[in-house]
Amino acid sequence: MQVPFLDLQAAYQEQKSEIDTAVARVLSSGWYILGQEVRSFEEEFADYCHSPHAIGVASGTDALLLALKAFDIGPGDEVITVAHTAVATAAAIELCGAKPVFVDVDPLTYTLDPTQIEAAITPRTKAVIPVHIYGHPARMDPILQVTRSHGLVVIEDNAQAHGARHKGQMAGSLADAGAFSFYPTKNLGAIGDGGVIICRSRDVANRLQALRQYGWQQRYVSEEVGFNSRLDELQAAILRVKLRALDEGNELRRHAAAQYAQLLEGCPLILPQERPGSKHVYHLYVVQCQERDDLQTYLAQQDIGTAVHYPVPVHLQPAYLHYHVTPGSLPVTESLANTVLSLPMFPHISEAQVTAVAKTIHTFYGSN
Repeated sequence: MQVPFLDLQAAYQEQKSEIDTAVARVLSSGWYILGQEVRSFEEEFADYCHSPHAIGVASGTDALLLALKAFDIGPGDEVITVAHTAVATAAAIELCGAKPVFVDVDPLTYTLDPTQIEAAITPRTKAVIPVHIYGHPARMDPILQVTRSHGLVVIEDNAQAHGARHKGQMAGSLADAGAFSFYPTKNLGAIGDGGVIICRSRDVANRLQALRQYGWQQRYVSEEVGFNSRLDELQAAILRVKLRALDEGNELRRHAAAQYAQLLEGCPLILPQERPGSKHVYHLYVVQCQERDDLQTYLAQQDIGTAVHYPVPVHLQPAYLHYHVTPGSLPVTESLANTVLSLPMFPHISEAQVTAVAKTIHTFYGSN
């Protein structure tokens, strides 16, 4: 059976009528940037996240960048984060002029290891960005304990964990700000780029609203140097439709993950784990295997799509070698780069498709 890595077309078809109506509504309105659709989505998303404020921006990378700028983080400052992440996390830190300082990850959930923070703090450290990777929240209690004791800003990178929870609270709402991406592959994905920042402080929200549009407090008057980073009306309208189905889609992902866990029992794989008190939303279903490349090739030969998130840790990528992070200094991160494999995962994956993937993996191991 052919099994795609993900199926965005199926997601569109599921909500086609509502999405088409929303798009037509925007097109006929004559208002395409920062209008009522964006305002309504911001209100609805803030309410969903149990956060006072949400500010729509052009991408998830911009969400991180503007959040950093809103807390006056810039040249000369250091921001602690992980190298086991999409490069956008580090890119946003660089774009604001600060320096990313990489620490290792928890081997159970692949999120920032709180025990690594203290040793990485210097007089220049201003913030920490934990990444809720693959849909599982980072261990926010110990992270907040150490960061609060040092007066550091905490910005959650929630690009992969829309709807995930930590002790009943929404991931992204646990710290000073949360940055979300709406790249089409996300659990809440636009049909194009988009992002949002949620925060508690009205002052921070006001500054973010200015920063996303040239530093304007009033039109055409820049109080500070800002950006052109606006969530457009079309994407906001589509996201309003998709937001209503987010929890249902996450539950479908969790059902598929449970099926994988049952069917892959006995295979020499390390399967995803869910910490007590956390709710994993399985943006990706990531296994570890020593024969990763051979298994990926075999699955491709059987028309089963997979991916690797991520094959090169950020600290070992060419653009970041100038930080001179010694290879081997982040052992868990570097091991994951050689062993992780993302299996097909999307809300509408069928039980038959999950079964086909699992059977093919069993066949691979049975013949090797």
